Amino acid sequence: MNLHSFRKELATPRTSIQLCAVAVVAGVSAASLIILFRLSIEWVQLLFLPEVNDFAGITPTTRLLLPLVGALLIILFAYLTGFKHYRMGIPFVIHRVKNYFGHIPVRTAINQFLGGTLALATGFSVGREGPSVHLGAFGSSFIGQWLKLPDNSIRILSGCGIAAAISASFNTPFAAVIFVMEVVLREYKIHIFIPIMLAAACGSVMTRAVFGEAQELAFIHFANFNYWIYLYLVVVGIVLGALATFFNNSLMTVIRGFHRFDMVRRLLIAGAVTGIVGFILPEALGAHFHSTHNLFAQHFDVQFLLWVVSAKFLLTIIALGLGVPGGIMGPVFVIGMLSGVLLASPLGFFVSDPTALHESFSLLGMAGLMAAVLHAPLAALSAVMELAYSPEVILPAILVIVPAYVTATQFLGNRSVFIRQLDYQKLPYTLSSVMSFLQKTGVIAVMDTKFKLAKQGKEHLNSEITDADSGTLVYKSMVNDQVEYAQVSHNKNEHCDATELTFTPMQAVKYQATLAEVYAILSPQRAGAVCIYSDSADDIIGIITWETLSLYLHQASY
Repeated sequence: MNLHSFRKELATPRTSIQLCAVAVVAGVSAASLIILFRLSIEWVQLLFLPEVNDFAGITPTTRLLLPLVGALLIILFAYLTGFKHYRMGIPFVIHRVKNYFGHIPVRTAINQFLGGTLALATGFSVGREGPSVHLGAFGSSFIGQWLKLPDNSIRILSGCGIAAAISASFNTPFAAVIFVMEVVLREYKIHIFIPIMLAAACGSVMTRAVFGEAQELAFIHFANFNYWIYLYLVVVGIVLGALATFFNNSLMTVIRGFHRFDMVRRLLIAGAVTGIVGFILPEALGAHFHSTHNLFAQHFDVQFLLWVVSAKFLLTIIALGLGVPGGIMGPVFVIGMLSGVLLASPLGFFVSDPTALHESFSLLGMAGLMAAVLHAPLAALSAVMELAYSPEVILPAILVIVPAYVTATQFLGNRSVFIRQLDYQKLPYTLSSVMSFLQKTGVIAVMDTKFKLAKQGKEHLNSEITDADSGTLVYKSMVNDQVEYAQVSHNKNEHCDATELTFTPMQAVKYQATLAEVYAILSPQRAGAVCIYSDSADDIIGIITWETLSLYLHQASY
């Protein structure tokens, strides 16, 4: 199969071997970047920590200075690559996927890799999934751009890269697939679902080969409890929904409150606050499961845990609100886990050993808070199930997730933190149903190749247009050294035998475009045609008329 046939197959919105093959390549590319990213974080941390994420193992003075040094280095790299390329993270990726078919600028990816590595290594309360999603989308979309694939398939490859990245970051392939469909693409289509599943599987296989089979929350064992406690889970969900709303509101307040400060001052403030809190309470540094594991292994009291949760909450909204490169899911996981343990404490009045519930409630807290903060209930359920490697958590988690989500959305008016950030940054992320449908199909899938390119001047066109079976006649001309095309049609004059020719200008569209671009050109007049060109506007390979587009738009679908 030649490259043109390969691209034409990818331009069609259906599952194919070609699409699956490219998805595997995209998944491997994205997962490789994430594995390199994770190894870079560990390498940097081992330069000054006794072991990875062990911030309690260094002196208080080092903990005070470490985030400030990290902030200065982040500023340095942002300066070298350009502050205008500093937009990054999951909200930015959602914007690029929706409006630019997943094309990620190279410099933003460089900023995300270097900045994310430094932020995670120096103790900022941010997660690695934000950089992972950004880098995964970049790594996979780069493959599509290099092969010059149709834009509709590059968008799918971006989803594949994101799924592979999350899977490689957390070793959760199923949760990665659900996250892409529920949060990023916000649709479930079989021809999209299959390649994303393949990419997620590639990410999981590769991360297991490098970091081992163990899940990060394997130290937590979900223990079944009495059914009467299920009623209390509804209360837990309501409290978590309120906490999620408070978290999102606090984060947006910080973002708005500091928008007048330049990036340098914001990052330095974030470094100073993180350093001061880390000086006093090292357990609040980072957004990893290492400190949570240590807390579970020790005998902690509720008051100390409350201090840790409060400090973690503060450091997270400060870091993310002031622009530290990193993700929100990591800290939300940790805050949710610790909040779940706190919410299990009142059960001490009714059960003999409430500590036996701590591990189970930590998982439920993580699921409930993630669902309400991100507006991703199914992704939260699958994530907690995979991270803990415990299917028994499904039913109790549903009883927490549903009230948490409903409380946050319906009663407290909370929206997804990603959507709120996109609205604040004025980055578009919505599409009409028509444009969304048409963006799924590339122009080369439906273009008409039976056109006739006029080879003579206008005075000789009558002879060329007489053949009715020759297809649409296209007239090519040069105007100010620019190639222009026109659709030629003829009308018979009623009073004489002369034929009047009509020239309708045609815009040229590259073969990588989707039908949405064609619709945007033709819809104002509801007539005409566009020509499709290959590498140069001088080389047209097909045309799409308004009639062809209308038939495609109104065709029945299953």
